[in-house]
Amino acid sequence: VSLDEHSFADIVQIISKASMLVSMHGAQLVTSLFLPRGAIVVELFPYAVNPEHYTPYKTIASLPGMDLQYVAWQNTKEENSIAFPDRPWDQGGIAHLEKEEQDRILKSKEVPRHLCCRNPEWLFRIYQDTSVDIPSLLEVLRQTVKSKPNLKKFKPASTIHPGKVREPKCQASVQGTNEAKLTVSWQIPWNLKYLKVREVKYEVWIQEQGENTYMPYILPHQNYTFSENIKPFTTYLVWIRCIFNKTLLGPFADVLMCRT
Repeated sequence: VSLDEHSFADIVQIISKASMLVSMHGAQLVTSLFLPRGAIVVELFPYAVNPEHYTPYKTIASLPGMDLQYVAWQNTKEENSIAFPDRPWDQGGIAHLEKEEQDRILKSKEVPRHLCCRNPEWLFRIYQDTSVDIPSLLEVLRQTVKSKPNLKKFKPASTIHPGKVREPKCQASVQGTNEAKLTVSWQIPWNLKYLKVREVKYEVWIQEQGENTYMPYILPHQNYTFSENIKPFTTYLVWIRCIFNKTLLGPFADVLMCRT
């Protein structure tokens, strides 16, 4: 199926009759919404792109009522990739970067966690061409795909996710020319007090303004002071969300801008 050559109506018609959808990671996988129940979604990832860090289509497959089986395959052989370092930056090129940074990206075995979507290492890797190793793909399919479930026995479960954390705040203090602290606090989501939840955690992302990477933290409580990697006289962006039972993710609260 080609998004360029087929109309949207044709794409829906084709995919709605498919038993398996295979695609490289990308926005075209949103068409998995039109697969019939019991179908298989196979998402292919380029070299150095960890499938565990990019899960929107895995999430779609697991939504109540979808009943899709999801498989992720990653190219682990650098020789099966073709990169394009001389392309424009927004198509994965890295020629505009300092030589030292180019060398680091070329040697890297995995793209570090980052915020979407302008990270140069992420763009460099995601725009690679990939030669898919068919035997390894078939092995992943054999290990992952089960016989089709008896769909009559499956009913969509009612799942409640956390709401936004309330009243997020940050406060900074400078200890000296080289030391600073950042205290972040918030109130529990509005719906937490109405639910019986086994485990509640909070995920906090801290990003130095102007940088492409961020520092993620999983915390058990609502008030925390960060000192590691916090620099004085620097602006940080902070995102906070609640997680129920390790897998049910709430939305991020509005971003905080904190100046040390």
